[in-house]
Amino acid sequence: MDEIVGTSSPRRARASRHHLVVELSETARLALPMALTQLSQIAMMTTDLAFIGRLGGQAVAAAALAGTVYFVSFTFGMGLTSAVAPLAAQAFGAEDPMMVRRSLRTGLWAALLLSLPIMVFPLRGEQILLLLGQAPQAARLAQNYLFGLAWGVAPALWFMAIRSFMGAVNRPQPVLWITLAAIPVNALLVYLLMYGKLGLPRLELFGVGLATTLVNCATFVAALWFATRRKPFRDYHILARLWRFDWPLMRQLFLIGLPISLAFLMEYGMFSAAALLMGVIGTTALAAHQIALQVTAILFMIPFGISMAATVRVGHAVGRNDAPGVRRAGLVAMLLGIAIAVILTFVVVAARLDIAEFFLGDVTENAAATIELATTLLLVGASLFVTDAMQSIAVGSLRGLKDTRVPLLFAGIGYWLIGFCLSCVLGFHTGLGAVGVWIGLSIGTAVYATLLILRFRQLTRRLELTGS
Repeated sequence: MDEIVGTSSPRRARASRHHLVVELSETARLALPMALTQLSQIAMMTTDLAFIGRLGGQAVAAAALAGTVYFVSFTFGMGLTSAVAPLAAQAFGAEDPMMVRRSLRTGLWAALLLSLPIMVFPLRGEQILLLLGQAPQAARLAQNYLFGLAWGVAPALWFMAIRSFMGAVNRPQPVLWITLAAIPVNALLVYLLMYGKLGLPRLELFGVGLATTLVNCATFVAALWFATRRKPFRDYHILARLWRFDWPLMRQLFLIGLPISLAFLMEYGMFSAAALLMGVIGTTALAAHQIALQVTAILFMIPFGISMAATVRVGHAVGRNDAPGVRRAGLVAMLLGIAIAVILTFVVVAARLDIAEFFLGDVTENAAATIELATTLLLVGASLFVTDAMQSIAVGSLRGLKDTRVPLLFAGIGYWLIGFCLSCVLGFHTGLGAVGVWIGLSIGTAVYATLLILRFRQLTRRLELTGS
């Protein structure tokens, strides 16, 4: 008996290591194109901003205001369509192609229904901004941009639904190819429509927004072509019975997706509120904050890609009733994300002065003071970069379990009850100023990440005990 136990223990250890290696390989294979897709979208946004900057400072400010109005409304649709991923991933793991098709079909219907009320916000952007106390000239310019953007809401949400479907069936590469191809197309359209080249009228900010809408339409058509014409996607017959409205699944999609949307808004709202705090502290603090926040946003794209991969891998394990596989998928994704975040954080800390100078240069008023503060915030934010990666991947793993309502509660606790309150106290009552605000952000994000990890551990342990 001792001999049998002695030989089986190393065998189990080897099997466990093998499963971990396979899981790591599969997660990395999924996460790489997903992360690169996110970075490609950042590249398109950066291209737009570079062109808008040539129209002057007022145009840049108006684009920022327009982006705020657009993002707040678009987030609701984004959260709901992202719920296609866990539904389709669990169905794929359960080898249920009909449910995979139903999940995407319901996501496409949800995107259509949501796009109509979502469009109201950008089409009424000027009135909204005036009610919020913005200058009339800036509000008018922002409205020009929003008039061009508004018509691309539906194709953008449809593209996101198809993207979730493709990731759920382990084929995210076409979305990456489409997005990479869209970068030069977007730049060309922005150039032609903004400046009025090749006989086209000069449309300025409206032209930039219209170019984005045209690119959204083109990327959706390309994704739909892949989904209906190329293997393995065409085997799912995603357009079959498209006219059938699936009320039970639509309800489930809303129950999963709405908390995701609200959690997105809580996170976005906290960082926006932090910018307002920085504005009270001073213009130098606000400029330094924007630099550090932009670096955070760029770094976040990689763990966000891993987070989407975690949703799919966890969903696959749930679908095949593999409780140890659920825990393993989430754990491997978190460890991979933390390792990458730590490496990137060391790079940012080492190059923080160069990064600040790159964003600001030496021609801006108070440039030296802003650069010095930005480097300090990047140093203080080192912990935020890691904990932000942790929370993103942990929440993605929980979405694979269709658990989104409790994480929404945790977002309120971590981001607002702790993070924002600490930012106010440390920023204005301790003499730390901008550094105190970022310490509060870091602590709030760390609390949120910890709560999510504990929640995932609790649910996976429950799954293993029940064996389902």
